[in-house]
Amino acid sequence: MSIETVLIVGYVWPESRSSAAGGRMMELIRLFRQQDWRVIFASPAQLSDHMDDLAALDVATVSIELNSSSFDHYVAELQPDLVLFDRFMMEEQFGWRVEQACPQALRVLETSDLHFLRNARQQAVKQGRDVDWPDLCSDMAKREVAAIYRSDLTLMISEVETQLLQDKFGVSPALLHTLPFMLEPALTEQPVPTFEQRDHFVSIGNFRHPPNWDAVLWLKQQIWPLIRKRLPQAELHIYGAYPPPKATALHNPKQGFLVKGWAADAGEVMRNARLCLAPLRFGAGIKGKLADAMIFGTPNVTTEVGAEAMSDGLPWGGVIVESTGSAESPEQIADAAVALYQDQKRWQQAQQQGFDIIRHYYDRDRLGPALIERLLDAHQQLESRRLANFTGQMLRHHHHKSTQYMSQWIEAKNRLAEQPSGSDNEGNTVAARLVCPLGAEGDQPKT
Repeated sequence: MSIETVLIVGYVWPESRSSAAGGRMMELIRLFRQQDWRVIFASPAQLSDHMDDLAALDVATVSIELNSSSFDHYVAELQPDLVLFDRFMMEEQFGWRVEQACPQALRVLETSDLHFLRNARQQAVKQGRDVDWPDLCSDMAKREVAAIYRSDLTLMISEVETQLLQDKFGVSPALLHTLPFMLEPALTEQPVPTFEQRDHFVSIGNFRHPPNWDAVLWLKQQIWPLIRKRLPQAELHIYGAYPPPKATALHNPKQGFLVKGWAADAGEVMRNARLCLAPLRFGAGIKGKLADAMIFGTPNVTTEVGAEAMSDGLPWGGVIVESTGSAESPEQIADAAVALYQDQKRWQQAQQQGFDIIRHYYDRDRLGPALIERLLDAHQQLESRRLANFTGQMLRHHHHKSTQYMSQWIEAKNRLAEQPSGSDNEGNTVAARLVCPLGAEGDQPKT
């Protein structure tokens, strides 16, 4: 058995310039295309202004509907060898449909990060305490871990989260594959501005991501005033996609706090800054902003959760501010930022340490082939792997039946609601539509 066709079911269209999750998805797509696999990306989301050019990679796009049998007809005709769900919500919605229409397809879940872990940490921060076991046993955890059990293989971006699933939730290592960012080591060899050629601080992150917005507020209200008092000529440039009015309202040139919004080229922004600030109080996964900082030779100041699972034990490319009690203090972060900003020798050492981490831990030439080998092996051993995963069989049986009946009920209700009074049911089902790759001539996906 071989893999020839891959269907990716995405919660949103990939935006590598807006989020780490988007960058991660594009890494996977490029890897799949390098195997000469046919790749189709399907999503129920509206098209976005910042989405990647999938047509350039010869990737077709499909607009699909939630709670619609049109997807069943489409996937049954396509008969993909591998179906990848990019979040557990997509597995919940479409997993049972894939299992019915193409049972021999390898079903893979891409987590990006554990949503339930991020949420538990967020709630703990709000309450000023550490995360404990009851926090992790949330309804979201039950849904997400169940999706992992139902899948044939789950891609984990963080070794810490892989261990959490194995140690606390009993997930077999056979169901998990740890895969950090797949980056090009040669990127660290490109020329970058020197210490003297750089100035100011930068913070970057999608404003729709709660940890990023929390960090911006913490910077504005507590951390940046402490730094600005000691470095009155310095500026903090805040970048990120989809800034809401409450974010742009924080813009204040007199305070050196500049909300720039979306960055067309995050690399150019990062390489010209002297220091990256990432004071993340909660979150999960690994952080694209910190990987970018190390690629472009920009030392950073972050927290323990920010640096979690990112260095494989190597010396950090900046400063990790350790928590005192249940949280880091603004004074600790400001002190570390000012010291590193002014100390050229220490700054240069941190830069080299960041380069070392990228070359050692994120080498795509090592990580990519290992993933392909794991996928091919899982595809070939599909029947025996599923028999060995009895918990997954139980969860699929109960979840898929209930989800199927609920989805069919919603579809029937929607169909009736769309009919004019006195009409019949003929011709009301709208089929999923394979559209031309974006940028090509012909019909484009409807928003």
